[in-house]
Amino acid sequence: MSALDSGTAERRRQFAEEARSERPDLALLCLLLGAEAGPVGPAEVRPVVPGEADPDPYGIDAAQIELDRLAGLLPHGSRSSAAWASALAELLGDRCGFGGSSVDYQRLDSSLLQQVLRRRRGLPILLSVVWIEVARRAGAPVYGVALPGHFVVGFGDREHPVLADPFAGGAPLTGQDAELLVAGVTGAALKPSMMTPARPLEVVLRILNNVRAWAAARPERTDVALWAVELSLLLPSHPARLRFERAQLLVQRGEFQRGAVEMEEYAEILDEIEPTTAENIRRKAHAARAMLN
Repeated sequence: MSALDSGTAERRRQFAEEARSERPDLALLCLLLGAEAGPVGPAEVRPVVPGEADPDPYGIDAAQIELDRLAGLLPHGSRSSAAWASALAELLGDRCGFGGSSVDYQRLDSSLLQQVLRRRRGLPILLSVVWIEVARRAGAPVYGVALPGHFVVGFGDREHPVLADPFAGGAPLTGQDAELLVAGVTGAALKPSMMTPARPLEVVLRILNNVRAWAAARPERTDVALWAVELSLLLPSHPARLRFERAQLLVQRGEFQRGAVEMEEYAEILDEIEPTTAENIRRKAHAARAMLN
């Protein structure tokens, strides 16, 4: 990993530890991810006493408190799946204004849970995280559904779930609606496996993939691309190629020696399975070292 200040190193240690726990905390992982983008700005979320250090500069505690507060506004107790979905839509969609639009895809803060809670705007997956975490705290049988290209939430029976679309303010989503969404993205039919509840680490990796895609479209933001890759590498399961992506980012940022070393280490992994690719990567490592001259 890159040289880190003590605060960042501690947050990443916590991220890695939580990711490897028996029951990873989705909200905490998303908030630690959001902290990588920097402080949220104390005036935006809480008062600060002059002369005192902000005890929560990255808004992690404030965000958890907000999720608890929102959950407290929901009626607790036994209710049908459809009633839970309706209650969440009325609270988060109608009263609080959580939702999204095409403009939100162009903003990094649409992938940061602290900022989504503050702005009440975000990508489908982050808005779904808000729904999941608020509903879970209130006792609802809720889970995420990672449809291709569009994340939604489900309630109740996983064979016949009640679906809602937080990006559309919590609009109900019928089975036919889900089929049309999938067909529009993949051109193929909806498969039962697509309705499997998304696990927390799958959600976090998908968010990090979104952040990497955002940064890839902005070559000047290699800083964002690098932290997204490095957090992905802390997850127990991740694509091995991310190691090469990190090495390339280091070279782009002028860390030629470190990038070259990591390329060579990745090439060693590929030697027995993709020798031609391994040799091409070694050539890239040699070219990176040549840039030191």
